[in-house]
Amino acid sequence: MNRITVDTTVHFGQPCVVGTRIPVYCVLELVQEGIPFEQIVQKYYPDITVEDVKACVQYATALVKTEEVHLAAP
Repeated sequence: MNRITVDTTVHFGQPCVVGTRIPVYCVLELVQEGIPFEQIVQKYYPDITVEDVKACVQYATALVKTEEVHLAAP
């Protein structure tokens, strides 16, 4: 997770790719659209690498994995 950073002075504390101002959610939106990682780097964000895109996915996976879900009783 050393490729993702949270800085309160950048994008209001949204997680970003280290060394950029590119929010993780922006990269994930492209992944969600089915755009190949290589194309995300080449066409949309040439300042990051395929490994950075993978780190964004790993970051999101880790968040969901640790999320607590509280269901209301029916």
